[in-house]
Amino acid sequence: MKVLDLQCNHGHGFEGWFASEEDFGNQLERELLECPLCGDKTIAKLPSAPRLNLGAREAARERAQPAAADEQAVAALPPAAMQAAWMQMVRRVMAQTEDVGERFAEEARRMHYGETEERGIRGQATRAQTEELLDEGIAVMPLPIPAGLKEPLQ
Repeated sequence: MKVLDLQCNHGHGFEGWFASEEDFGNQLERELLECPLCGDKTIAKLPSAPRLNLGAREAARERAQPAAADEQAVAALPPAAMQAAWMQMVRRVMAQTEDVGERFAEEARRMHYGETEERGIRGQATRAQTEELLDEGIAVMPLPIPAGLKEPLQ
C-alpha cells in the first residue's frame, strides 16, 4: 500500500492511498483523482518523508483544533487544519439542511414570503437567481460542496 501526499492546482493538500505507484499513475491518467475540497482534477504528487508513529498520540492532541470559533485561532491554524475545519463545517451544513436541488430559489422565496415553513435548505441557483434573492432581502450564501461529500465515499 502506498500513501502519497497529493496537492491540487489550488494548493489544497490531501492524502491518497494506492495499491502501488503504477495504480496512482493509472488513476491520475484516467482522471479518477480529484481534490476532496474543491473537486479539481489537476493533481500533483508531493515529496513525502516516511512516517513514524513515535509519540503520535500526544502530538495529535497538541495539534487538535480549538473548540471555540475564535477567528484568530482559526486564522492561526496550519493549512491542513483549515481544510479539515472547512470540510467539517460543510458536513455539518449538509447534515442539517434539506437538498432542494434546482428548486432552491423557488423554495427560498416560498419560505421568505410565509408560503411554507422555514427550514434549512441547500441547492443550486444561478448567479442571476442569487442576486434576485438578495435584492428581495432573502439571505443566501454560496457554499461550494466538494464532490466527495455529495455521495457516500467508498
